[in-house]
Amino acid sequence: MNIGSKNKKRVVLPSRPEPPTVDQILEDINGAAPNDPVFSILQKTGQDSYRPSDSDVDLRFQQCQKYLELNERLQEAQSRLLRQREELQVAGEQLQSDMEEVKGQTL
Repeated sequence: MNIGSKNKKRVVLPSRPEPPTVDQILEDINGAAPNDPVFSILQKTGQDSYRPSDSDVDLRFQQCQKYLELNERLQEAQSRLLRQREELQVAGEQLQSDMEEVKGQTL
């Protein structure tokens, strides 16, 4: 007696339907009644679609602009600091060399 899966018949499932097009989805949404369960569930859970006001959009735009300006200033400052660090390293090496030369002259 063989109790394996070989004895079971495979059920052939129908193929999946094609997903709806964007136009079909929009038509369905626009044709839905305001009391459609989907809309009422979204309102109950607080997930209703939110469209920001123009003042919110303007505020976000200004914040983005300010961020980009500050980011550019930071990049410029970083470049300037890297250049100054290299100059200080060269000056430090020159100072070390001069100190060794002075020590050699006094002995």
